[in-house]
Amino acid sequence: MAEASTTSLADSFAIQWRVIRALFLRELITRFGRDNLGVLWLVGEPMLFTLGVTTLWSLAGLAHKGSGIPIVAFAVTGYSSVLMWRNSASQCTHAIEGNRPLLFHRSVQAIDVCLARIALEVTGATGSFIFLSSFFTYLGWMQPPDNIALVIEGWLMLAWFGASLALLIGAACVFSDLVHRLWQPVSYILFPMSGAAFMVDWMPKKMQGLVLYLPMVHGVELLRHGYFGTVVKTHYDLGYMAGFCLVLTLCAVYLVRVAGHRIEF
Repeated sequence: MAEASTTSLADSFAIQWRVIRALFLRELITRFGRDNLGVLWLVGEPMLFTLGVTTLWSLAGLAHKGSGIPIVAFAVTGYSSVLMWRNSASQCTHAIEGNRPLLFHRSVQAIDVCLARIALEVTGATGSFIFLSSFFTYLGWMQPPDNIALVIEGWLMLAWFGASLALLIGAACVFSDLVHRLWQPVSYILFPMSGAAFMVDWMPKKMQGLVLYLPMVHGVELLRHGYFGTVVKTHYDLGYMAGFCLVLTLCAVYLVRVAGHRIEF
């Protein structure tokens, strides 16, 4: 009779943590290298994009009349969050196929290569958001958050949504390259609908109900509620977003498991 495995749950988590950490470092070096700014581009890349959008909005005077929201703070809170979930999904489109040889190692699973790329994007977007918020606050262009706990909660919810979406997209691309091709235009369509460039309360009542079907809008509204406090009127349902993310996560984990077996055989 074969001996039962004595690996404990804690040991299994420790092994997977080391695997994901190694894959994270591998992705970091592969994408950004060691030359010039190197890994600083992890934060610099999303920071430059957000900074560019913020500058254009400020020069164009696109502040919403009567809203009382500084345009710099509005742009930073909106576009930093969008880059996190959008880039996470985009980077996972070929994550499993691109790391096929690694999946023949017993300890490396399909979900590990996706999680490493997701962690890379979340880390970069988070670092960019913290740096820009701190820098603009120092310059006096932004005020400190009204409720830092709500800001963190909103950011974590958006990271959860981004991670589950990225896992689903990454796994689906194993079954058809059409998913990768469709994701590009879909991501561009979702970009302006994500809540980055508007507040739900600014929209007509009929449109408010429609945009609130999109889970990321709830996360952005929660984030801005924490940042601006009572200056803005926000609309979000944390239970709806959590339920959506939970279902998306379960579907994504199942599909990643199936995709991993498909790659191996």
